[in-house]
Amino acid sequence: MEGRFSSFTVLIAKISREIRRIKTEEMAELSLKSPHVSCLYYLYTQGSMTVRELCDICDEDKAAISRSLEYLEECGCIVRDHADGRRYKAPLVLTEGGREIAERVTEKIERVLGEVGQGLSDEDRATLYTGLRLISEDLEAIGVKYAKKRKK
Repeated sequence: MEGRFSSFTVLIAKISREIRRIKTEEMAELSLKSPHVSCLYYLYTQGSMTVRELCDICDEDKAAISRSLEYLEECGCIVRDHADGRRYKAPLVLTEGGREIAERVTEKIERVLGEVGQGLSDEDRATLYTGLRLISEDLEAIGVKYAKKRKK
């Protein structure tokens, strides 16, 4: 059991650390930071969406997404369609410059993903993602149980 715990926790931590490092390195030339990647990627691949939708798809909290969006607005990558006057519910839209940057971000993501797991077959990759999804759901359920215990 100890080997399983060590392998699982160390490997997950290493993967997470390397993803952050790669994001940081790849985004430096675009004057972006790691948290901006998901916002640009999803707005580029999914189209216009609200902050809430972006938070859900990125699985990030509102504060983290809001900080990223503030920076992306300031640098002219995104605008909010304030037609109804509500900033938080306003759809986020990439500007022309934002689309160009998001396209470069997406190309970088696709290049890195092409290099990752080259030794895996499509079936192996599907099994891996299924396993990771199940583990994530199980850990989330355990976390919910702990949160309920703390509230009592």
